Amino acid sequence: MPDNLALRMRPKTIDQVIGQTHLVGSGKIIRRMTEANRLSSMILYGPPGIGKTSIASAIAGTSKYAFRTFNATTDTKKRLQEIAEEAKFSGGLVLLLDEIHRLDKTKQDFLLPLLENGHIIMIGATTENPFFSVTPAVRSRVQIFELEPLTNAEIKQAIQNLLTDKERGFDFDIRLDDDALDFIAAATNGDLRSAFNSLELAVLSTQPEENGTRHITLNILENSLQRSYLTMDKNGDGHYDILSALQKSIRGSDVNASLHYAARLIEAGDLPSLVRRLTVIAYEDIGLANPDAQIHTVTALEAAQRIGFPEARILIANVVIDLALSPKSNSAYTAIEAALTDLRTSGTLPVPRHLRDGHYAGSKELGNAKDYLYPHNYPEKWVKQQYLPDKLQGKNYFVPNDTGKYERALASNKDRIDRLSK
Repeated sequence: MPDNLALRMRPKTIDQVIGQTHLVGSGKIIRRMTEANRLSSMILYGPPGIGKTSIASAIAGTSKYAFRTFNATTDTKKRLQEIAEEAKFSGGLVLLLDEIHRLDKTKQDFLLPLLENGHIIMIGATTENPFFSVTPAVRSRVQIFELEPLTNAEIKQAIQNLLTDKERGFDFDIRLDDDALDFIAAATNGDLRSAFNSLELAVLSTQPEENGTRHITLNILENSLQRSYLTMDKNGDGHYDILSALQKSIRGSDVNASLHYAARLIEAGDLPSLVRRLTVIAYEDIGLANPDAQIHTVTALEAAQRIGFPEARILIANVVIDLALSPKSNSAYTAIEAALTDLRTSGTLPVPRHLRDGHYAGSKELGNAKDYLYPHNYPEKWVKQQYLPDKLQGKNYFVPNDTGKYERALASNKDRIDRLSK
């Protein structure tokens, strides 16, 4: 059997794909395309190990197309030419193009006609957002789908499947303790490939019992992953409790508690959750009181993702301390929440006629926008006119806080405009 467990467990049909039900569930787009045999090229993007290759393999298996892989970074144009010849000879194939955001122009130029004529059904895979990292020429020829990290329950289901699959899993019995299963599901942060690799290491390094069964305990998995169960949570709730405690500690300006909860997530190796939550905190809780902190946060977290742990812990510490001790303001958060509440209550209201699209401001041929007053034509760069829909006239969503000089400047300008508007 193949050496790698993750490779052996790669799904052969859509029904075997774990997770991503928004794409491969009943009635969803990729399942519909596959079942109707109306495949089109696509790009799948999301974190590592969540099913990009699995979906490509499943599409190929369900549709009976040949399946080939190509890495945009390491494979040569000659390899791409060989795949193209095979596609023409066989009538088509599914090509998993890994790291598509790194596809150079020469390979792109060669590939584009093959996508046009349908000889190759390309499934591009990338951890980068293709709307920013993939060239427009490629994007215009494909569908783009975002994949989601797998839940703990989905990781557990995949592991339980492999334990009963003697053909693709292990050809001997495995006894996996419940707390060990909980641990591996939480510790691998939605990365199924990592879960398979960790379990395989634990199993193959464990001596069989007299009856040939290999008993995998929590201690064995902790040792294999070099990570402690203390940083994890048995049912998943504790993980979100730690994230909540981190945000509330930063919001409360307790730098020591903030560092404690960040350390627990660092010890768990959960960089994706830290990046997401700290970015939210920078904009929700620090907000307009200190916009520079947002710039510092985004820059540091992008670097942390590039370098990874263990060094990323240093960048995380900088961000946590900066956010915890920064002045705080949630005025932007409360403003958009208030605007959304009114929108959901009032429904979609008509845009005032003078604000509707008229090609360009100041034109004599603006149609519905002929009464629009162009603020740049006035000395104050402001002119009194209606912007909100009629039903929302007089609404005031933004209530600034007096917690930072930047927001105080915004408040001063808002007061000036409010006075002029009366």
